[in-house]
Amino acid sequence: MVTGNTNMSGNGQRSFDPSPPYALEARDVNVSYGTSRAVLDVNLKIPEHTIVALIGPSGCGKSTLLRSFNRMNDFVRGAKVTGEILFRDSNIYDKAADPVLLRRQIGMVFQKPNPFPTSIRKNITWGPKINGYQGDYAALVETSLRRAALWDEVSGKLDESGLALSGGQQQRLCIARAIAMDPDVILMDEPCSALDPSSTLKIENLLLELKERFTIVIVTHNMQQARRVSDYTAFMYQGELVEFGPTDGVFETPQQELTRDYVSGRFG
Repeated sequence: MVTGNTNMSGNGQRSFDPSPPYALEARDVNVSYGTSRAVLDVNLKIPEHTIVALIGPSGCGKSTLLRSFNRMNDFVRGAKVTGEILFRDSNIYDKAADPVLLRRQIGMVFQKPNPFPTSIRKNITWGPKINGYQGDYAALVETSLRRAALWDEVSGKLDESGLALSGGQQQRLCIARAIAMDPDVILMDEPCSALDPSSTLKIENLLLELKERFTIVIVTHNMQQARRVSDYTAFMYQGELVEFGPTDGVFETPQQELTRDYVSGRFG
């Protein structure tokens, strides 16, 4: 159930503060690439075991914000992040924070399926193996693939290349690969944009199941998808977080005129 508090902000608009506990919390986050600012003073609380959709027109900063949640922007030359992002009550940008450990706890699934050019089995076991996993690898493979709704389709060909799978299967394999690391949060950057409608439906159904165990943050350009799968929606425009709240409210009774124009298709 979606819960939280609605308060009046300084400009007279309603702002939404979801109930704790939070999986992630952004405090006055700014991201710039050189002299170009991509994310401006974003404050956002993401409750545990929910799906949060980041929406907005191309170039609005939603993917940049998503990548800041597990420090993927560290790999972008010239990128600079200021403010705080709290995970487990600690700022992930603190000098003492370990970004490698962080990315085990906050996994990432990209827009284009990118399975490793090796077997389905090794796609699942590679990450846990290099991180010293001591458990039953056969059970890990089966559990991860089952959670990604892929086991029944690939159980008889685990030693075949992951690249031989269909696009939708490859994306679910990438989700299974992320699950195998047993993260707390899974970030998804337009995971269905390259998929056909049937594969998209499978991914969406999967997300609804996965939120029972994980917190999911998804970037999507598909307004219908945001409405179908997310508990909360954050609308961004020109680097700013314009509106955040329960998905039904953002789409049906938005508090900002800019949000209303976007979700009604007047621009974007």
